[in-house]
Amino acid sequence: MSKLANYASRITPHLSHFTGDVSPRLLPTVFALCAAFLLGGVLVLFFGERPFEVYGLLWQSVFGSLDDFSYVLFNATPLIFTGLAVMVGFKGGLFNIGCEGQLYLAGFAAAWVGFHLKWGGSWFIIPACLVSATLAGGLWGAIPGTLKARYGVHEVINTIMLNFIAIALTNYLVTEVYKAPDQMIPHTPLIHEAAQLPRIAAFTSMLPPSNPLNITLFIALGLIGLTQFLLTHTKWGYEIRFVGNAPEVATYAGIDARRVTIWTMALSGAVAGFAGVWEVMGYRYRFLDNFSPGFGFTGIAVALLGRNHPYGVLFAAFLFGALNKGALDIEILTSVPRELFLIIQGVLILLLVCAEGFSKNRGAE
Repeated sequence: MSKLANYASRITPHLSHFTGDVSPRLLPTVFALCAAFLLGGVLVLFFGERPFEVYGLLWQSVFGSLDDFSYVLFNATPLIFTGLAVMVGFKGGLFNIGCEGQLYLAGFAAAWVGFHLKWGGSWFIIPACLVSATLAGGLWGAIPGTLKARYGVHEVINTIMLNFIAIALTNYLVTEVYKAPDQMIPHTPLIHEAAQLPRIAAFTSMLPPSNPLNITLFIALGLIGLTQFLLTHTKWGYEIRFVGNAPEVATYAGIDARRVTIWTMALSGAVAGFAGVWEVMGYRYRFLDNFSPGFGFTGIAVALLGRNHPYGVLFAAFLFGALNKGALDIEILTSVPRELFLIIQGVLILLLVCAEGFSKNRGAE
């Protein structure tokens, strides 16, 4: 045991070089993961299945082939965006529950530019779509930030209400104004071919052409590194963290806390908007009414499980993507319904919050 402790003490500084202050606080996460999957195994028994066999199928579903693993990455990509968006808000002391509305408006903005802009090649149309999506998500995030900074209105209430407005607005636009003709499910026309982000399968024969994984994955990975750099190596990131931890002290130190609040929510909304880009430019190549199964809300769980750290968000998004992918296969091959994995996700977050609160209380003592 002493050798193991000595080894752990030697590698911890190296881990902290990559994860900052996350590694010493991983115990609640590990506990929550183990307890959630243990409870899931107990529930599997109630369906007459063997837990080890079901979890073996889950492993096979995720890592069985490159095609399977690519589907996991595909499912994880929008959760990386929304998890990072929620994380940025948390760093600034803000709770952004409005990622759902922000990604809807950003997706529609990208689609609108994509099917209206007919001239110029991909070098022009793709950046135009990305900029429009970023601006739409950022401006929609700046609204609750402004209300919070100027009038003290709580951002949770603002973002919840703005979700309803954004979803209703895009629903009206896609069903009454820009609906493609002769379609049962409302959606816009296809975006221009030059606006479509290519799939990974187009560059390699290792994936079948039907695999939907696209280059928005690399945008997500780039945003992870960019967010980490912004928060830890820039003055702006320092101000976000300072205001998030001690707004009164930040104001006393000369930081304009109201300005930082507005820009933090705008940045959070812009990052969330890339989940709409994933849908419109990388997957369906059109805006589909009510396309999101709750990416914005799942992003809250991803940020919590990821300990509000960019690399933690990557891990949590991958875990949720794996559970979503495996749930479909297990439902087909066994009598276990896919809803079991939704239960595991919910229990995981509840246990994580409880473990975090317990550890803080013990620390206070």
